[in-house]
Order: sequence, then C-alpha cells, then structure tokens
Amino acid sequence: MNPLLGANSEQAAAILDRHRHLFEASARARTRGFVVSFGIAAFTVFSVWWLAIPFNEILRGLTALAKFITLMFPPSSGGHLDLLLKAMGETLAIAFLGTLIATIFAFPLSFLAASNTTLHPLVRFTVRRFFDVIRSIDALIWALVFVGVVGLGPFAGILAIAVSDTGALGKLFSEAIESADEKGRVSVLASGGTDFAAVRFGLLPQILPIIAGQILYFIESNVRSATIIGIVGAGGIGLQLSEQIRTYDFDQVAFAVIMILITVAIIDWISDRLRFAIIGRRAVT
Repeated sequence: MNPLLGANSEQAAAILDRHRHLFEASARARTRGFVVSFGIAAFTVFSVWWLAIPFNEILRGLTALAKFITLMFPPSSGGHLDLLLKAMGETLAIAFLGTLIATIFAFPLSFLAASNTTLHPLVRFTVRRFFDVIRSIDALIWALVFVGVVGLGPFAGILAIAVSDTGALGKLFSEAIESADEKGRVSVLASGGTDFAAVRFGLLPQILPIIAGQILYFIESNVRSATIIGIVGAGGIGLQLSEQIRTYDFDQVAFAVIMILITVAIIDWISDRLRFAIIGRRAVT
C-alpha cells in the first residue's frame, strides 16, 4: 500500500471525525428544515390562489408588450429635445437636493441612533423608531402627500426624497457608527481628549469613507426614484414620460428612457471615481 495514500486517508478521517457534527444534522434540525420548506411552498401556493393571478392572460399580455416595443422604434424626441433635456436636468436636481437634505438631517441624528454614541438608550430607541416610520413609507407615497401640500412641481419631489432618505440614510449611518472599531475612540479618551474629540478623531475617519459611498449610491438611486415620483406630478422626466405614455407616443417614451439610462450610467461612472478617490484606491477601468 502506498504510504502517502494511507497518510491522506488517516488525515481525511481525522478531519471528518473533528467536524462530524457539521455532517450529522439532528432530527430536530431536519424537521425544522422540512417545516420551513413546506411553509414557503404552501404560502407561495396560497398567495397565487389568493391574488387570483391570471396565468392565462400572460400570452395576451406578451403580445401587447411586443406591440408597444415595436412602436418604440425608432426612438424620437418628437421635436421636444429642449423640453426633455430640461426635464432631465430637473430630475438630477431633485435627486441631488433631496439626497443632500436627507444627509444633513440623517448624519447628526445617526449618532443618537447608534448604541455607542447615543445620549441614552431611550433616545436611541426613539430616534430609530422615527427612522423606521419615515422610511417605511415609500418615496412615491411621500410625493403624493407633498404634491397635496406644496402643489405640483419639483419641490414636492425634493421633499419626498428628503424625507424618505432621511430614514434610510439614518439607519445606514448609525449601523456604520456601531460597527466602527472602538480602539480609536478609547485612545483619544485615554490621552485626555473629550467625548467630542474622541468622535471627531477616533470615529469619523473610520466611517466617513463608508458614509460617502452610501451617499453617492443614493444620489444615483434617487435619479430613478425622481423619475418615478415625477409621474405623480413631482416634476422632472417622469412627468414627461407619463404624458407620453398617456398619448401613446412610445417613440418619445423610448427616447426618454434612453436618456435616463445614459444619465444613470454617467452618474455611476462619476460616483465610482469619487468613491475610489475618497477611500484612496485607484479605480479599475
């Protein structure tokens, strides 16, 4: 017998014996897995039945979709290029200003929502529930609310994104603060620094690159959100899309969609460069 094969077999047997608990699932674990799988399958069947999903209409719907796609080509501005460019500019402004306002409010509140920087556990609980409430309502619903409050136009869109993103960014910022290494803060405090100095010099340098990356992503994401909320009257390219769909000008719809895709791609490229510049790494083209 080859001694190398024998040694390998003994080593494999030793590893298997050491980690046998990973391969031998208990009866309770197997039962739990079966119950979870059965529950997911049963809920799926129930959801399809409860919603009465018309599978027989799918073929007809695909035929209508093919017709709409045919009407989109060739894309055309319909002689409204200036109007579409202005609307795209409005969408970018709505996304940027909404994210900026949300950041201004979310950043200081996130320190109150983080367990390692909050003033009191009750304060943390209150602020986190506040974040939960405002981010649980979609930006589209906020847009409907603010259209009724301040009227049609970009201002309603800015407020909708600002309120919705304050909750989302506040949660993400607080989690970044909680996951930061405490050694920096402890070192500053041990050297006689104040609590503010500990946060400024021991905590912020760790979390700022993470926060910057999140803000850049939200700006990109909010261009899409601003398009959607524009459909309900909050200004921007979404309002133009709504009008074009309503009048069956699908060639202009295609042109507007292409504008949105190009804009998002450019923003993604710019945010990539900014993000790598902030964290001190060279972006790979």
